[in-house]
Amino acid sequence: MVIEPTTQPGSGRDYGRSMVISRQGIVATSHALASQVGAQILAEGGSAVDGAIAANVALGVLEPMMNGIGGDFFALHWDAKTQTLSGLNSSGPAPRKLSRELLCSRGIRSMSEAGIHAVTIPGAVAGWAQLHQRFGRAQWRQLFEAGIAYGERGFPVTEAIAEQWGVPSSVQKLRTCPESVRVFLPEHKAPVEGDLFVNPDLGRAYRILAEEGPRSFYEGRIADAILRSMHDLGGLMSKEDLSCFSPEWVNPICIDYRDWKIYELPPNGQGVAALEMLNIMETLPTSPDGVLSPAEQHKRIESMKLAYADLYRYCGDPRNSSIPVATLISKKYAQQRSLLIDPVKANGAFRFGNIPGSDTVYFVVVDKEGNIASCIQSIFQNFGSGITVNGMGFTLQNRGGCFTLEPDHPNVLEGGKRPFHTIIPGFMERGDQHVGFGIMGGPNQPLAHAQFVSNVVDYGMNLQQAMESPRFTRNAATGRDALIESRFPAAAIAGLRAMGHDLTLRSQYSQEMGRGQAVMHDSKTRINYGASDPRADGAATPEPIRL
Repeated sequence: MVIEPTTQPGSGRDYGRSMVISRQGIVATSHALASQVGAQILAEGGSAVDGAIAANVALGVLEPMMNGIGGDFFALHWDAKTQTLSGLNSSGPAPRKLSRELLCSRGIRSMSEAGIHAVTIPGAVAGWAQLHQRFGRAQWRQLFEAGIAYGERGFPVTEAIAEQWGVPSSVQKLRTCPESVRVFLPEHKAPVEGDLFVNPDLGRAYRILAEEGPRSFYEGRIADAILRSMHDLGGLMSKEDLSCFSPEWVNPICIDYRDWKIYELPPNGQGVAALEMLNIMETLPTSPDGVLSPAEQHKRIESMKLAYADLYRYCGDPRNSSIPVATLISKKYAQQRSLLIDPVKANGAFRFGNIPGSDTVYFVVVDKEGNIASCIQSIFQNFGSGITVNGMGFTLQNRGGCFTLEPDHPNVLEGGKRPFHTIIPGFMERGDQHVGFGIMGGPNQPLAHAQFVSNVVDYGMNLQQAMESPRFTRNAATGRDALIESRFPAAAIAGLRAMGHDLTLRSQYSQEMGRGQAVMHDSKTRINYGASDPRADGAATPEPIRL
């Protein structure tokens, strides 16, 4: 890599894993088995997109609390030959018959984060189909083979997955739906590490998709099962809601950050906050005391608060509301916002600026030609709505819980409108270096993206070091509280507390900080690099060489 190392040769390192470096493709996901599935697809001649979809299909079985065909999908795709970046938004809207007025007439004053009215149209399968049609090389049915096998034959549950599966709130949510209990609570309890989990119903759904094509999800047997499950519980989703859904190709939004170009998808996602946070950080000096110094972390935390205050006020579906994206990611606006940061004192009451006018899986694949598929897919919170489609083995997402019922807000609930979305894939480049990256975890994502980018750009870290480096997280724009990993030096923690930050220590590698993956293609040397976050059970797996 061109990036200068932060340590002298032979002096050791302060991170655990090495980068994966290969002339072949690399698949980086949060589960080692899914990475292996994607790498095998590459070895069989598949593209980066083929590897990504096959890995996502496997992840739907292996991490059912995080993702699946009942959720949404976003992607950034780098085409090495044409040197172009494409964006895909495959997030589904609310059912057309669902409205703020209807819920208010029933005495509902705020959106629920679970249950039938939190379910929006699942976009994942349609997103896979669009991406495959444009950039795929493998046969569609080939992408489902490993997922079918893991569903029908089972797999042993890994430690990080068991941790999330057994969260009491997740188990309680599943218990509200008999079908969810049957599928995801075998023997009426969550599986533990090492238990063999089998989901033949999902294997069956995958066989239908493989044999009958993606439209079977929106018009065929799977669609019928979704609608029956929804209507049995009083849901308002219609046949037309499913059959009329189509993903949207979008232009990525971009900023320059210290000679690097950083890309995110535009709203309804929260990528705009990552770019605004980086712009604010750029107005302030890089700390000479290093990335883990109180000054550097204070700058990041306060920049995050300012960006999130704007995010929660202005973001929504741009098809239904005017979202001031250009202003939010402008350098001039960042300069104005940065003036509110006190360099030695935490602010607990930042407000949004005056502008005129989730649980998730992230995975990224680079193939040997240098094409990069930066993808993220989710059913939102653990097990989504908690509602499992009868006979199909997957839960429906609860993205509708992200709507607000405030009548004048750009994210107010309307039938046919997409909710504010947390999941965001990332991409960055400078010269010959092209990096696909992402760090999952609900509201954590923009601030985690910005921390990763700064680690690479400001502190010269390689992909693995930047991914492993200790992180903080929080999800609100106001307040002085933050969660922080205990790997931070004691002096840094003491220094931040002296500035007024209310810190709560978490484990050294906490899943609350998000679980990320990254790959890089050097178009000059044609070498690929991969990194996988130790906060998950994943791996950056290289494509096997053809003999």
